[in-house]
Amino acid sequence: MTSAQLNIDITESAQEYLAGLLAKQDCEGIGIRMFVSDPGTPKAETCIAYCRPGEEKEGDTKMALNGFDAWFEERSIPFLDEAKVDYSPDKMGGQLTIRAPNSRMPKVSDDSPIEDKINYVLYSEVNPGLAAHGGNVSLEMMDGNIAVLRFGGGCQGCSAVDMTLKDGVEKSLMDQIPELEGVRDITDHSDKSSAYYQ
Repeated sequence: MTSAQLNIDITESAQEYLAGLLAKQDCEGIGIRMFVSDPGTPKAETCIAYCRPGEEKEGDTKMALNGFDAWFEERSIPFLDEAKVDYSPDKMGGQLTIRAPNSRMPKVSDDSPIEDKINYVLYSEVNPGLAAHGGNVSLEMMDGNIAVLRFGGGCQGCSAVDMTLKDGVEKSLMDQIPELEGVRDITDHSDKSSAYYQ
């Protein structure tokens, strides 16, 4: 278990509320685990889950709170920077809120994983340009050091997509991410119903 620098605020009221939920689980030593699913993408969601003893993962960072421990997924820590968990009681029972302003747009550094660097370039530079034609591109997966991309919206089935891929997307990514060896498009371009150029 590491002890990376955490910049996460879990307010007193949130800690009280979470401690109450954990007490109802009838499990000695149960805590919480916080992580971001699909980090660095528009689909990013910040999650808090129960964490029974032994369910914490290799590399998790532990934070001792009032009456329980919180574990933070190593991969999610840059995306949880400046996150705030708060609880506001009301007549209906109250609401736990999680604000994680960096979950969708990471603070990318030289030692960030290659996926984060690719998503950063796609969402901050490439997609704003494609949006003018109603298009977008996302990282589907990595195949070694080759980025496997999927086009959507006006780019799917567009006759100019090869030019967009080679002269736009691939050039932007390769110029900024030296360890990237290439890009590949796995979009089914036979569906031309939304294509910008037929």
